[in-house]
Amino acid sequence: MAYELPPLPYPNNALEPHIDATTMEIHHDRHHKAYVDNLNKAIAGNTALESKSIDDLVKAISSSVPDAIKGPVRNNGGGHWNHSFFWRTIGPKAGGAPTGKLADDIKAAFGSFDDFKAKFEAAGIGRFGSGWAWLVVNGGKLEIVSTGNQDNPLMGKSVAGVEGTPVLGVDVWEHAYYLKYQNKRADYLKAFWNVVNWNEVAKNYDAAK
Repeated sequence: MAYELPPLPYPNNALEPHIDATTMEIHHDRHHKAYVDNLNKAIAGNTALESKSIDDLVKAISSSVPDAIKGPVRNNGGGHWNHSFFWRTIGPKAGGAPTGKLADDIKAAFGSFDDFKAKFEAAGIGRFGSGWAWLVVNGGKLEIVSTGNQDNPLMGKSVAGVEGTPVLGVDVWEHAYYLKYQNKRADYLKAFWNVVNWNEVAKNYDAAK
């Protein structure tokens, strides 16, 4: 099998009370696993795709994935990449605010940390249906964008409608929050700030720069 489900880097209940253990169990063990399983089925026998890292695979959606499997690879490869990224950028004993260069550049780009949070939440709330909100580096600058379904900015503008290197992302599919927050996506997005691992986000930012 080309791809494997990465283990959560913390227990299912580690993000409570902000994200409950049952949601984490279903989200990781079932939803994320399904993306990995279905991706492997889609590319089975295509050694060129099976040998790619997940980063390279999602970047290659428009250029190297055959049309016959482009849809399944886009949806399930995106789901695998997005969730693997998501688990790393949230965690226990997290939250607060960024520091250092990331904090300075967020303030420069968005006016203040509070202004950034408001704009990021608005991107998540404004995404109709299922999708993601992202903080990305694009052309050396920080931007907030959103994508539908399991698209991500690495796929490029021709596929995802946006581009850039993700630094932070939040899942706004209902399966990410519905058990605890029901239809209150805005409440989930406000709670999200309590679990953001800013040290990991800063590493992503340094790498993207």
